[in-house]
Amino acid sequence: MDHGENPVSIELQEYAEPVPQLLKLISSNEVAGFDSIMEGETPVFPNPTNSSQPNGHQRKISISISMPSSPTGATSAGTKNVLFVQDNAKGFKNGVPESCVGSKAKPKGVKFLSQPMPKGSVFGEGANMNQNPNVKKFKDKRFDSFKTWSGKLERQLTNLRGRQQESESEDDSVRPSENEALPVDRYFDALEGPELETLRASEEIVLPDDKTWPFLLRYPISSFGICLGVSSQAIMWKTLATATSTNFLHISLTVNLILWWISVALVGIVASIYLTKVVLYFEAVRREYYHPIRVNFFFAPWISLLFLAIGVPPSVASSLPVALWYVLMTPFLCLELKIYGQWMSGGQRRLSKVANPSNHLSVVGNFVGALLGASMGLKEGPIFFFAVGLAHYTVLFVTLYQRLPTNETLPKELHPVFFLFVAAPSVASMAWANIQGSFDYGSRIAYFIALFLYFSLAVRINFFRGFKFSLAWWAYTFPMTGAAIATMRYSSAVTNVVTQTLSVILSVVATLTVTALLVTTILHAFVQRDLFPNDIAIAISDRKPKSHRRWFNLIRHGSSEHNADIDTFLKFANGDTKDIEAGLKISSAEAK
Repeated sequence: MDHGENPVSIELQEYAEPVPQLLKLISSNEVAGFDSIMEGETPVFPNPTNSSQPNGHQRKISISISMPSSPTGATSAGTKNVLFVQDNAKGFKNGVPESCVGSKAKPKGVKFLSQPMPKGSVFGEGANMNQNPNVKKFKDKRFDSFKTWSGKLERQLTNLRGRQQESESEDDSVRPSENEALPVDRYFDALEGPELETLRASEEIVLPDDKTWPFLLRYPISSFGICLGVSSQAIMWKTLATATSTNFLHISLTVNLILWWISVALVGIVASIYLTKVVLYFEAVRREYYHPIRVNFFFAPWISLLFLAIGVPPSVASSLPVALWYVLMTPFLCLELKIYGQWMSGGQRRLSKVANPSNHLSVVGNFVGALLGASMGLKEGPIFFFAVGLAHYTVLFVTLYQRLPTNETLPKELHPVFFLFVAAPSVASMAWANIQGSFDYGSRIAYFIALFLYFSLAVRINFFRGFKFSLAWWAYTFPMTGAAIATMRYSSAVTNVVTQTLSVILSVVATLTVTALLVTTILHAFVQRDLFPNDIAIAISDRKPKSHRRWFNLIRHGSSEHNADIDTFLKFANGDTKDIEAGLKISSAEAK
């Protein structure tokens, strides 16, 4: 290209498309300051007019282009005017204005309006926007598979703002195929521990493990255990104030009133947060429901409501409507038909495979419902649920005593779950006493079973040393409080110094435990902010890990015991699958 002083002339090809009727009727000259030279200003170039256009539609085509300065003309750097006109336009000669021929006068008073803006220059969009970490976090699509609307609502809102969206194929590649429920075998293969919350070393998760997830994804259904602990305390202090065997303590019902309102607030807060999770992250809730252990905690919200009904202060309500019992027990019946049917069907979720101490939550609700119904004067309904609970507790008790689903030693932080063994017989003894009208031999048998299990766990001091705080600690509170309440009921039937002392001791232990756990929970939640870590249990992948991966894990951990196995594996790594399996068998035989 010639970099001389003369302007560059380029032919302008006419468009074959006709001018719209609206543009024919509107003249740009009629709008003040609209792409035209104001009156009083001297135009530099004559007005090139196309005679084929209607009057009032003269087009001034002038574009400002920044041209690089030539090596020889250092003083000519700047902006050059390039005109796109027809060769035969009036006032131009070979594309050069006649007024500029032979004249080197510098143009004056030229305005270039309506310049195009580069894309991404509005509101700071562009490269700077993409480098913002907050924007990257907002645009992270790895959580879309757990959202209720899978991110469709955000994409629609973004389209309304005019932003260009990524292709659907990229979205589909980011979003895993998690539409179908994972089989229970995947949970046992990918997770370990009695609560199935720890990811195995050879497994991967579908959510990012290098960042903190949204709060709702980290909020588990087991949070309702806090409600169980505090609401059961309200029942215990109500019993302390009204039981005949503890009248010497002179406990006021004010404590029961305060604890009851605290329990109501806790149940409301926890339930509201989890309902928000149901609305926004339904896939996460669905995975918790199909989790062989978490499914039992879906009974916890309804048990909490039953506790609130049992522990209601006399100043709030002296009696409750009978219809309330039917309303609260209907969800129990629906869940039991589902869960107990799976236990009995012999499928993937049969009891011998999914048995765990948390299964007591699905059983204890029957006894709590029977206790509330009998206190309201009902007979047949409470007996029905008591019979269902007794049958399944017997089977569960034998199954858990016989064999747990994992053969490994239980982690220390999960040992408190075993206190759930105490909950069912404690509540069953009180439920049967309300049904019969007295703490008879049947109630005493259930109570003695609970008392023996309580002491058999309490004497094992090693359970209480050196473990890290977790929500599993709340499993202490509800069963321990239930044992204290049952002891007070037994003390009212058999009143002596031993039973009264035992009632006071168990009540103090339960109160101190709940208080310590409540304070610790608040500190971890609001000060240290580590109460809710990433919930790995709901993020496992539906893909099974490759068999080769465990060998690389051995190399990474540097285990000296498996060096011979690794060498043998590498010998057969380039062969087919049969050779690899043969290598594994050889290494195992040599190890023996």
